[in-house]
Amino acid sequence: MLDIGYSLSRRFPDPPQTDYRTADVHALRHDLFCGDVYLADTKADREVSTAWGWVPVLDFAWALCDIVERLDRDPKGSRAAQPQYAEIDFTESADRMLFERRFGWVDVEADWMPGDEAPLTFSHGELRREARDFLHDLVADLTDMHEGLADNPVVWDLQARFPRLP
Repeated sequence: MLDIGYSLSRRFPDPPQTDYRTADVHALRHDLFCGDVYLADTKADREVSTAWGWVPVLDFAWALCDIVERLDRDPKGSRAAQPQYAEIDFTESADRMLFERRFGWVDVEADWMPGDEAPLTFSHGELRREARDFLHDLVADLTDMHEGLADNPVVWDLQARFPRLP
């Protein structure tokens, strides 16, 4: 089973003068809500996680939803034998989280994982559903903490682009 989570950093707080209602895409994706993220296989008790404190968690959720869709571009879908690749590039470092889809399964690994450690593997459908749930749960948490964020049109568009799945 897949669990995606985050923690916000106390070392990198958002600027106090931030108007979340009018924050633009760049600010929302790169300058605000810094912390750490993880993807965990709860059945195998393994995870891929960051421990830097500066990862923009909303950007991670947004990028993860984009990647899951990018991995589904082959018209054959889960029958496609040709591997499909995508990655999240962490802009403040050279580290990447790597995704490889073959058939209906996605392997997730990261540059910072030990070389002998096997990737985490999830069904593409589960990854899609959990990534979208993570995005919506994160936005709900952030709008509870930051006045005006719920009124930001960029956030509305983001939630509409990646609705929750049944």
